[in-house]
Amino acid sequence: MASIDSLNTRRELVVGDKTYVYYSLPAAEEAGLSGVSRLPISMKVLLENLLRFEDNNSVSGDDLKAVAAWVENRGSVEHEISFRPARVLMQDFTGVPAVVDLAAMRDAMTALGANPEKINPLTPVDLVIDHSVMIDYFGTAKAFGQNVEREYERNIERYNFLRWGSSAFNNFRVVPPGTGICHQVNLEYLAQTVWTNSDEGPEIAYPDTVVGTDSHTTMINGLAVLGWGVGGIEAEAAMLGQPIPMLIPEVIGFRLDGQLPEGTTATDLVLTVTQMLRKKGVVGKFVEFYGPGLAHMTLEDQATIANMAPEYGATCGFFPVTQATIDYLAATNRAPERVALVEAYAKAQGMWREPTDPEPVFTDSLELDMAAVVPSLAGPKRPQDRVLLTEAGSDFKGHLAGETFGKPEGLAQRYKVEGENYDLGNGDVVIASITSCTNTSNPGVLIAAGLVAKKAVELGLQVKPWVKTSLAPGSQVVTDYLKAAGLTKSLDALGFNLVGYGCTTCIGNSGPLPEPVSEAIQKNDLVAVSVLSGNRNFEGRVNPDVRANYLASPPLVVAYALAGTMTIDLANEPLGEGKNGQPVYLKDIWPTAAEVSALQRKHVTNKMFATRYADVFKGDKNWQGIKVKGGQTYEWSAGSTYVKNPPYFEGMGMEPAPVTDIVEARVLGVFGDSITTDHISPAGSIKATSPAGVYLLDRQVPVSEFNGYGARRGNHEVMMRGTFANIRIRNRITPDIEGGVTKHFPSGDTMSIYDAAMRYQTEGRPLVVFAGKEYGTGSSRDWAAKGTKLLGVRAVIAESFERIHRSNLVGMGVLPLQFLQDGWHKLGLTGEEIVTIRGLTEVSPRKQLIVEMYRPSDGRIARFPVRCRIDTPTELEYFKNGGVLNYVLRNLAAEGAAIAAE
Repeated sequence: MASIDSLNTRRELVVGDKTYVYYSLPAAEEAGLSGVSRLPISMKVLLENLLRFEDNNSVSGDDLKAVAAWVENRGSVEHEISFRPARVLMQDFTGVPAVVDLAAMRDAMTALGANPEKINPLTPVDLVIDHSVMIDYFGTAKAFGQNVEREYERNIERYNFLRWGSSAFNNFRVVPPGTGICHQVNLEYLAQTVWTNSDEGPEIAYPDTVVGTDSHTTMINGLAVLGWGVGGIEAEAAMLGQPIPMLIPEVIGFRLDGQLPEGTTATDLVLTVTQMLRKKGVVGKFVEFYGPGLAHMTLEDQATIANMAPEYGATCGFFPVTQATIDYLAATNRAPERVALVEAYAKAQGMWREPTDPEPVFTDSLELDMAAVVPSLAGPKRPQDRVLLTEAGSDFKGHLAGETFGKPEGLAQRYKVEGENYDLGNGDVVIASITSCTNTSNPGVLIAAGLVAKKAVELGLQVKPWVKTSLAPGSQVVTDYLKAAGLTKSLDALGFNLVGYGCTTCIGNSGPLPEPVSEAIQKNDLVAVSVLSGNRNFEGRVNPDVRANYLASPPLVVAYALAGTMTIDLANEPLGEGKNGQPVYLKDIWPTAAEVSALQRKHVTNKMFATRYADVFKGDKNWQGIKVKGGQTYEWSAGSTYVKNPPYFEGMGMEPAPVTDIVEARVLGVFGDSITTDHISPAGSIKATSPAGVYLLDRQVPVSEFNGYGARRGNHEVMMRGTFANIRIRNRITPDIEGGVTKHFPSGDTMSIYDAAMRYQTEGRPLVVFAGKEYGTGSSRDWAAKGTKLLGVRAVIAESFERIHRSNLVGMGVLPLQFLQDGWHKLGLTGEEIVTIRGLTEVSPRKQLIVEMYRPSDGRIARFPVRCRIDTPTELEYFKNGGVLNYVLRNLAAEGAAIAAE
């Protein structure tokens, strides 16, 4: 195929009094890319990206042909393309280590004799500080101010570092703490749906696309912005101008019909969709929503569904541009010129959808009549485990007495809480949190929660005294419209006071339970419950004292706080007694859709968005008071326990060392199915007795100042000690012990996984890890791969991998291998095995390899085939270089040397 110019795809688009240049998909079809008008709209976005960057090098005519051929093969043919997003989005948990890496790369460039300023984002980057606020204080009007003060006390080292980064790097903006969750700031302000660039010549219009270092970057697909989560290392490469290699995806169409019935919420819908798509199997695929049901959905409902893509396993859950997109952009105070451009561009490119439009071609499809949706929760351990509200109580009792929690005594016994006038038992709700980007981006469910609170207060209901309540919205606009609607007072009366604007309970920043409650739970080994309006409820994530976690809509969070237990039938049993002594039921306090809609129309205003985002990068007086230190390179502090120069580039030369076979490796861990990145690299609290805790204590950091693993991600010493350190992870080498423990062989000594890895390193032993299905599901956490690499693990052998984590492993030079037959269960692993994998000197993408395993105790040798999950030629180059950052460094240094030679 010829070049773009001869295809003549550049066109002009006149919008108002302005003229834009764009790359026309209809023109490309006329020039020979037949059938592309029938592509899913998400695929049209990818095709436009290729057209714009086609250079017969990173993007070739064959790539364009492969996308055009998608209509016939429906994504069944594997073909690698290079995707270049318009921008990169970060939050601070994942953003700090990314900026640490960039700072370390500048040092490495200096060591290689190259210009450190070559390490500079070429793609616009926004970092939103939203993951560092913890709920230390709650239930009072002072809670917000107290938590902010504590946040700065804990994180001032990190914030100093980020202030340096915002001044040292070009194309890099930081949204200060207390503004909101990155996904909601993205939805309400940063995203534009159609992006423009006028760096060279006329202003070019093209689809807004984004990759983010948080897996829930997918929420922005609700605004017709194609985006997904990547690991920090992949995002850094994208920032530095590297295209993202990806296989042309399959696209699953999800048809929505009808509309939600009275009494249900967008949360109920998304939990239903999540369960359906998990059952369908969409890991690594795009999902695109279409159908007449879109006409009955708000943009916020779409964003709620798009947010949960990691939970249903898809790369993204995309919604096309419709009238709802235009209305939302206008309602959130986007510039009128931009709103007009979005509509004109989408219609010109065939990216606009009307309910009566013909359906695109999809790889496969499924459908849902939204009228069939019923009130639901998800839990007690996974977001895809939906349970009907009417069955939640009995379902929990089954989990309690069964294998999940192993409490056959169930609800028989309650225990006095020291110093309090109440007792606790299994199944009591001790955390009720309205939190996270999933639901607080949606005024409908927030106003519904406020109305539930208002009606409950009017009837005389109170929250049970053992429940820790909190309101942590994703945007300052939320508290504006709740106040304007007259709902704040009632939420406050029930203890749902504002605790912060950020990601709290969902990420493990729920803060400690009141000490008497915590002691009662620990002393009596109780199965306590949290109910949160978030998207993640993996075990060990929310709070170390809480073993059962349920996702629910904000109004149901309030209802469960009133009930105080997961064991009742909330739909049919009373929540409590009202002030007249009469039982009060959920139906008595549940608002109608008309009530919610009336308040939303009246009180969620354009002016609120205009005011809150008028000076979004300025920050409060705390942020403004931070003094910036350092110049081109960062002045690392030897005494810092938050930010340290990582060892990834130590001794790195211009040429990579040859890849060697894995010979006589030891087994560090054997793990089951659905091991999440939370298991591999926890984000919650740090135990004083853990290797990370001992490290901090050795450096005179008191336990009260430990903060969490998430906040310590800029310190590799803490994070490698925290790898595989989740309190709930189970290593089959030590099946009777919960937590990050293994056995060292041949000694047979039981110790922490970190200590064993360090002993193996002193012995010069490489390491491997075995795992089951869906290894690395959950957050796009690059430390799950970085920590694995730093522990000395050279290969992870699993039955299947989650998309982002597989990519992250390759990006750190760790080899992902997939069982071709049975998993590890039939191998009889004890941990003493010695593993050899040959053929790595000539490895190629998706090549079949043989693993040889020798067991010293009986002399048995087993051999089994695996698939190398280095999926693309570009990934192979990353692997050969020891990781993507090493690859980028060498290329940038070589470019600088070539320019200097000229």
